Amino acid sequence: MVHITEDLVRRRAEHNNCEIFSLEEISLHQQEIEKLEHLDKWCRDLKILYLQNNLIPKIENVGKLKKLEYLNVALNNIERVENLEGCEDLKKLDLTANFIGELSSIESLKCNIHLKELFLMGNPCTEFEGYRQFVVATLHQLKYLDSKEIERSERIKALQNYPEVKRKIREQEQTYLLRRAREKEEAQRRMQERKDEKQKQMDSKLGFDSPDSLQGKPNHAEGDGQQEGCRAVENDDEDRKFWEEPTPYTPESRLETHRYIEEKRRAKDNIRESKKREKTSWTLVTAEGKVLNVNVPKLHFSLKDDEENNQIILDLAVYRYLDTSLLDVDVQPTYIRVLVKGKPFQLVLPEEVKPDSSSAKRSQTTGHLVVTMPKAKEVILAKQKVSASIKHSDCNTQQKNTRRSGQIEKLEVDPSKYSFPDVTKIIQEQERTGQGPIKFQPQKVTEPKSCVDLENNEDVPPLI
Repeated sequence: MVHITEDLVRRRAEHNNCEIFSLEEISLHQQEIEKLEHLDKWCRDLKILYLQNNLIPKIENVGKLKKLEYLNVALNNIERVENLEGCEDLKKLDLTANFIGELSSIESLKCNIHLKELFLMGNPCTEFEGYRQFVVATLHQLKYLDSKEIERSERIKALQNYPEVKRKIREQEQTYLLRRAREKEEAQRRMQERKDEKQKQMDSKLGFDSPDSLQGKPNHAEGDGQQEGCRAVENDDEDRKFWEEPTPYTPESRLETHRYIEEKRRAKDNIRESKKREKTSWTLVTAEGKVLNVNVPKLHFSLKDDEENNQIILDLAVYRYLDTSLLDVDVQPTYIRVLVKGKPFQLVLPEEVKPDSSSAKRSQTTGHLVVTMPKAKEVILAKQKVSASIKHSDCNTQQKNTRRSGQIEKLEVDPSKYSFPDVTKIIQEQERTGQGPIKFQPQKVTEPKSCVDLENNEDVPPLI
């Protein structure tokens, strides 16, 4: 049985910032509500109230809604008009497709002097002879009845024949009330028979599943399969019998149909929940300990070996609007596992990585999951290549500079890596004169200076 709760009212009051004390309009249609309550205490300022397509059997707990102007309780189980005297500003009342057979109950609406529109079509009372004349003559304030305007001539004629019409309506009401009493008894009897039948089915199932009945069955799995098949056949037969059985359209049959549908829906939900609990076991690692490549969610991916930064990058194309809380990333030294809504994606890595230094991010444009995993093996090759390329470019620029300046190219030695002394500066460079390339410069010959102060001694042998 569904009740009107504060949480339901607040959820339906989103247009009013979920505030219910100042609420002027609320829609509670198609909520399977079986009792009208609490609204006269929580929402005193209500002007418009929608309650169509529920299971409300009686109009009640709305007498304190002094500002209520429009009440819609169409498609419910209401059998008489009552408890609306306190709705002083009521202008429109919709009672379409209910079970109002006590037409004289509309006399309670005489107190609602502002009532202009009334809808009663689809009720048993509309089949009474003189129905419209009785309503028009009873409620003088009405302007429209069942969407049809009440003309002045129609009202005068209805008032002239009012005593006779009222007598006929009373007689038809009595006949209807007697028929309704029989329908209620029949519905009560049918409900009791259904309960007894269900009890017998439960007893038979318990007897079928008892240990004594299970003895002598060699294969329990086969017996369970047969039992499930029997239950499916029984459910189909029960559904067919319920829907093909002719029943009168009464509040009891409508309520019974609703509860039968609700019971079947709950049974299906329970089966679905039990299947969800029994999670499918995927083989991710073999018995020998071999990790397998698995892609249950069937997502596109790319694995990139970034040698320059010594890391491995996985780009997994998860759904763009998938919430990140539904992703679970687990990086291991030799493989990576990602659970996407509980479905595993597992990939064996080409090299060992560092799980602690790995990081996972979502792309803000595509929504892809990008996992960066540094390699466990430190490789300096990438850095040497970079330095070599830099040195190579430096050498090229140095060669160009030396050619331009005319200097000799020298071998560079890193003193930090080698212990022998630097021999490049033992012989000092000789100054060269002239311009142009080195190979075209003529070697300058220096002539000996004449020494004027020296004396030639013949006793000293000449220099060789």
